[in-house]
Amino acid sequence: MSDLVWDEVKHFFDPGLMGALPDIYVHDTTVDDWQAVFDLIQSSGWEWEFREGDAVKPLPSAAEALGRGDDDEVISLHVRAAPELLAIFRPWSESQVEFDVDLQELQGQVGVDVLCGFLGTIGRLLGKEVAMEAEGDFGHPVLGYSPEADRVVLMADPKA
Repeated sequence: MSDLVWDEVKHFFDPGLMGALPDIYVHDTTVDDWQAVFDLIQSSGWEWEFREGDAVKPLPSAAEALGRGDDDEVISLHVRAAPELLAIFRPWSESQVEFDVDLQELQGQVGVDVLCGFLGTIGRLLGKEVAMEAEGDFGHPVLGYSPEADRVVLMADPKA
């Protein structure tokens, strides 16, 4: 269970306000950080699917995924970490781990708890902040995992 309470944060889980797929970032990452995420996904027991365009492929190494050219097919890693949580990782840049979550699935206190648990897992693995922003609102995090607090915290006023 997280420290966040649905009634206080439901604004941040509203697809109409945040976008259906809010952006989640871990900044200042390396290929090794991406590889750690890939390794976690493969060893976690979570369902996952690596896509190159519309084709499902084996998961490459992080170096291979990040070393692709601009003209190559778009790649994504779809991870079902819980029945309520679909995370879509986009290995486009070595310098940040980027993924989206489907807010339509993350409703109620269970959704808050599942998302907080997942953000904490990624943040603890990398030892870095994990920040969720409204879709397309780069640089304005609303909540995220804080390594200093070792929990998910509010980064914006949910009533604003």
